[in-house]
Amino acid sequence: MKELQGYIEKNKERFLEELFELIRIPSISSEAEHKPDMYKCAEKWCDILLKAGADKAEVFETEGNPVAYGEKIVNPALPTVLVYAHMDVMPVDPLDLWNTKPFEPVVKDGKIWARGADDDKGQSFMHAKAFEYMVQTGNLPCNVKFMIEGEEEIGSPSLPKFCQEHKDMLKADVILVSDTSMIAADIPSITTGLRGLAYWQVEMTGPCRDLHSGLFGGAVANPINVLAKMIARMVDDKGHITIPGFYNDVLVVSAAERAKMAEAPFNPEAYKKALGVDDVFGEEGYTTNERTGIRPTFDVCGIWGGYTGEGSKTVLPSKAFAKISCRLVPNQDHEKIAVLFKEYFESIAPDYVKVEVTSLHGGPAYVCPIDLPAYKAAEKAYAEVYGKNPVPFRSGGSIPIIAAFERILGIKSVLMGFGLESDAIHSPNENYPLEQFFNGIKTIPLFYKYFAEQH
Repeated sequence: MKELQGYIEKNKERFLEELFELIRIPSISSEAEHKPDMYKCAEKWCDILLKAGADKAEVFETEGNPVAYGEKIVNPALPTVLVYAHMDVMPVDPLDLWNTKPFEPVVKDGKIWARGADDDKGQSFMHAKAFEYMVQTGNLPCNVKFMIEGEEEIGSPSLPKFCQEHKDMLKADVILVSDTSMIAADIPSITTGLRGLAYWQVEMTGPCRDLHSGLFGGAVANPINVLAKMIARMVDDKGHITIPGFYNDVLVVSAAERAKMAEAPFNPEAYKKALGVDDVFGEEGYTTNERTGIRPTFDVCGIWGGYTGEGSKTVLPSKAFAKISCRLVPNQDHEKIAVLFKEYFESIAPDYVKVEVTSLHGGPAYVCPIDLPAYKAAEKAYAEVYGKNPVPFRSGGSIPIIAAFERILGIKSVLMGFGLESDAIHSPNENYPLEQFFNGIKTIPLFYKYFAEQH
């Protein structure tokens, strides 16, 4: 550990500048205008991996955005770790809420402020620098492969086929991922579960054109009003989703596991204060942590229509739109849920509007057993750096491709995240504490050490 600490101290300014070069590339996968930036970012990742000590690194084409792949094979007889990460980031809107320029990283108050600072450029870059340390000091005990994709933020639509076509190249004993969070900076935790996801866009049409709300209001249905009423019917006052058949396959978590989850420290008042809310809301009969970890959800992610510009315009709009998502739990099939919602939502639409539901993307949930040898190696690594055993934690988030890895490659993933709730990923003013960044670089080589010892 002393040698590793010395290496970080000697190189930390270089580490940050190299990370900042990566962050400055606006690799927004959901915006077509940034397609060239995806290739620029992939090339940058190959350069990072080669300079860190990879035997080879190259950019692979997919049906969508590119994949950067690199590897170092120390000895084919040794175990192999496949590091998965993503180079794409979320859009930055609303831009006026940022206190700094999203793609011009700055360090302030002990944190890196920028889009991608945590998710996932900061967290993935920890692996590159941990790898560099192990190569440069002769401490690399495993073979290492890196797969860094450019479509995670839009559901990884091209990666399953890429994995299927390159199964031999991607052979490994475990997949290592840092794209999740810890409970708190002083409470290390390992994500043992991810919720699945189903995501739709709804388009509702009323009259054939926008109408004068004075001349036609009260005689013709307003699609925004109708859409709002239909959405309101999707969840009852007890937080229960009303889609028929929605809960049929939900895996019920045992009382024993719920008791284990309850051991994780949680301060409801601090939670509410941090979010600026007076109270929480969710499915009746479950705690806040259970609602975000082991229960499914229904959320409107965006809704629009009509006139939203400055001043007033008395218009009865022709169309209304919404983006809607469900977080899913183990055993729920995202494709089945996608059909259930579409059929139900379209069936309850009144005759005076037309509604069309389009499924955008989705993925299944994932669970990592806590008796998995790789999990035990991660547990020991966290304990050595943070001075306490990490808490197993089920995240409310989704990384749809993780379950696909298990299905296609037959490999379990260990989710060694170092982010914090306060990092504001996907939001304005995303940030990443320097302490967490450097702690990640300290922890990752210890995972390799303990994982190799098991073999």
